[in-house]
Amino acid sequence: MEAVSSRRGRVAVIGAGPAGLATALSVHQAGHEVVLFERYPQARPAGNILNLWPPPIKALGLMGVDVEDLGAPCHSEFRRVDGRRRVAIDLPEDVVRDYGGGFIGLLRPELYERLLAAVPSGTLRVNSRVERFEQDGSGVRVHLDGGEVHEADVLVGADGIDSMVRRTLWGDFPKREHNLHIFGGFTFAEDAGADRGLCIISHDRTVQGSWTSIRHKGRDGFQWWVLTAHDGRTEFTGDLHATATRLAEGFAAPLPQLIAATDPGNVQRWVLRDRKPLKQWSKGRVTLAGDAAHSTSPYAAYGAGMATEDGYFLGRRLAGVDLTDPAAVRTALQAYEEPRKPHTARQSQQAYILGQLFHHAPRPLQAVRDAILDHTPLLQKVVGESSPREILKQLAEIDTAERAFAATRRPRTEP
Repeated sequence: MEAVSSRRGRVAVIGAGPAGLATALSVHQAGHEVVLFERYPQARPAGNILNLWPPPIKALGLMGVDVEDLGAPCHSEFRRVDGRRRVAIDLPEDVVRDYGGGFIGLLRPELYERLLAAVPSGTLRVNSRVERFEQDGSGVRVHLDGGEVHEADVLVGADGIDSMVRRTLWGDFPKREHNLHIFGGFTFAEDAGADRGLCIISHDRTVQGSWTSIRHKGRDGFQWWVLTAHDGRTEFTGDLHATATRLAEGFAAPLPQLIAATDPGNVQRWVLRDRKPLKQWSKGRVTLAGDAAHSTSPYAAYGAGMATEDGYFLGRRLAGVDLTDPAAVRTALQAYEEPRKPHTARQSQQAYILGQLFHHAPRPLQAVRDAILDHTPLLQKVVGESSPREILKQLAEIDTAERAFAATRRPRTEP
């Protein structure tokens, strides 16, 4: 008895964010050798707060990550500034039962800790800055800044929005400024008057103010964020907590109370930028994952979740593939990216468009916009129906990938 493919290939991954860590886990499960290069002294989260959809939660569990009590299950609603509901994200009962509804709320450091705990010993190499690479039919040569050359059959660029791998494959394209910035924080205060089990996204004429339940290391709490227009070329010099407090003043409880209860040291700020989606991710033996392939702003999107899905699907596509065969590698990488591109491009573009709609509409049109959102089914269709549809589609694609993966691991009898 032997496996369908007993040949172990060599995969190098650049960048130990969610995409790189998930890729390393899934590729390892596929039976290939994998090395994960991280330029910093440790794999570190970019940001503090996070929501995850059901598909990445499912993918994490299948890759061996401990998802028990990972975050707070939440039901998601879009509301007006006064608290009146505009849209509810409704999912089938079995999805709510298995994954806690549309989101789980958590803090990024715990996701990183659990991913790192699942990565096999010796896979992650920190303080390893990759300067360049070249490829041919025989393989890929990865050049590190200390002069070392690492040889691999496949290279995965999971190196973020400023990806060297993307730039080498497809050239440099300017970032797209959303001209928005976000302030986010978290608190474990028990007297802020917020109900657990909710993810509330609300808007006034110019500000998004939102909050959601979280679980972190067994503790219940809440995360929040406020978002408004800001010239991306202009430096921000204000106080983070004070600015967030001011932006949330007109919102219904408990948002102002949650911000007031937050330690200023637990507040962070991000400028929203992305890059327009690529039409092609892979070339030869090299491909992209996560923000390197589809950088996405956090506006009504889920960059970490999509990055996790990328890594999962990539490893599954490489299962049973002879990575020394350049034609087989090209076919596998193309099969990986084809179903991912429309999904990730849609989320990235929707995040950009919604940000422009809610925060850059001309003042005379803001009242018209709000009337349409309050009295027509537009927002329900754009968000309330499409988001559950995407969730169910991705869950189904994971089921399909698992069946194919199981077939590659099934032993066969020697003739």
